[in-house]
Amino acid sequence: MSSFLNARRRAIGRRGFLAAGGALGLSGALGRSAGAVTRTRKIALEEHFSTADLEKRGYVARPTQSDSVFADIERRLQDFDQLRLETMDEAGIDVSVLSVTTPGIQGVADAKMAVELARQVNDFLAGQIQRRPRRYAGFAALPMQDPAAAAVELERAIRQLGFKGALINGQTGGHYLDDQRFLPFWERVQDIDVPVYLHPGELPDHPALFAGRPELNGPVWAWTTDSGGHALRLVFSGLFKRFPRLKIILGHMGETLPYLLWRLDSRFDLQVGHALPLEEQPSAIIKRHFVITTSGVFDPGPLSYAIGAMGEDSVLFSVDYPYEDSKVAADFIDSASISDAVRAQVCHGNASRILRL
Repeated sequence: MSSFLNARRRAIGRRGFLAAGGALGLSGALGRSAGAVTRTRKIALEEHFSTADLEKRGYVARPTQSDSVFADIERRLQDFDQLRLETMDEAGIDVSVLSVTTPGIQGVADAKMAVELARQVNDFLAGQIQRRPRRYAGFAALPMQDPAAAAVELERAIRQLGFKGALINGQTGGHYLDDQRFLPFWERVQDIDVPVYLHPGELPDHPALFAGRPELNGPVWAWTTDSGGHALRLVFSGLFKRFPRLKIILGHMGETLPYLLWRLDSRFDLQVGHALPLEEQPSAIIKRHFVITTSGVFDPGPLSYAIGAMGEDSVLFSVDYPYEDSKVAADFIDSASISDAVRAQVCHGNASRILRL
């Protein structure tokens, strides 16, 4: 464990406890005793890996200025036998659903190369899963540069490799997933009946909002706004009317969307000039077609609100390993002020149902 992650454990532990105490009252802040947390078994859905080839080609984003921190991240991304399993065991994670880190295949400029690399990466991951089928599962990497090929690769990954869905790292070549070119792909997703994890990726351009403020780039803010906006493009595009059985997973406690549901409805009613039927409101579409994970947001306030907004069946535990600390994530959910029944749903029940694990 790097000194950076150890420092993060101490800082987040103190901050999380104080935040919970301020919001809930110290006597009731934690659902279980803070002194001896009981581990609930867990399935984690946003757990990343890479390969030496992807790193050599430059398809691994660097979210830190620190060379030593990034070196530790790179080491953990390529590890399947020691560090990853140790952190899973410490956190009580039975199964990690692995996916290529951002930008991954979405960063490849050439469509033919993207198709080849996606197949190679998925075969590589399948090999790792075969070695430890009780600990690892997979989300397919897809070459969205060629939507028809992406549909074929998704079906191969599900039918032949046994993957549980797909994870797409944001836009591809400046095209978001509501683009008409992706309709055949979404048709295949619905036919196969697996979820798609919509994960942050690199922005296709650099808005003036971020000019001169590099602090806003990447996971601090830019990826959140891009991913939330990407999800809303799907909501407003009519995609879910055309394919009503689609299920999308959003990380990072829903990329802020659960906290804006009322305003989305109110302002969209204003935009169209009349009140929409309840089932056509943005909030209803989001609740029907999206589930969210706790990845990278280990804060009791947002967790409580997310469960209230989305429902206890639509919130799933995740870490965002190796960019976040698995023990911090586990301590957070294991001591959260929720019932043990809801905790079990969030930690493993919902994932088991949605991914058919």
